[in-house]
Amino acid sequence: MKVSILHEGKSIDKDFFKLLYLHLKVTEEELNTRVNFIGMGNKSNFFKVDNKNYTLLKEEIKSLRVEKVLFIVDADYKGDKKYDGYDKTLSQITTIQQDLGIAEVSDTFIAYDMNSETKEGYLESLILSTLTLEQKECIETFLDCSDFKSKENHKAILNQIYKTASPKAPFNFSHTNFNELKEKLQKLFEGTE
Repeated sequence: MKVSILHEGKSIDKDFFKLLYLHLKVTEEELNTRVNFIGMGNKSNFFKVDNKNYTLLKEEIKSLRVEKVLFIVDADYKGDKKYDGYDKTLSQITTIQQDLGIAEVSDTFIAYDMNSETKEGYLESLILSTLTLEQKECIETFLDCSDFKSKENHKAILNQIYKTASPKAPFNFSHTNFNELKEKLQKLFEGTE
């Protein structure tokens, strides 16, 4: 492995990033041999300096098996929680990278609704921001009338609705709202072998 991507959740986010890499013409073989996807679970796990994933990651960096790290975290919504919102999330991720001693090999992408000035949301909000207004209204209307309460269920259901509604082209990776994420994913491969 030469690069590690730390992301929230488990397989849904990882699958999305793999699809985006394939869109960027990175082969499945390159993904399997050069990228280590690390599912951190809940966002709060990113901010625990003693997280076992960090212990393993630091060993990989020290042994030069990992040269670059990308943290991909949801901005979430501003509220009373310590890490909610873009600015708080960025500040705390920067602090954790410094505390771990890996800031020089780390980069960060914070996912949010790119069409919103508030910089709030999560990966699914970013995906929704690439839809046409008609597509977005259709999905939001369904979610509103379906009475889903749990955020995690909402995110998973939103992802599944999107894939089902657009089976041949589930993500519009050419949309400009994906540009920053694509640049950061490509940058991971620069200078590594």
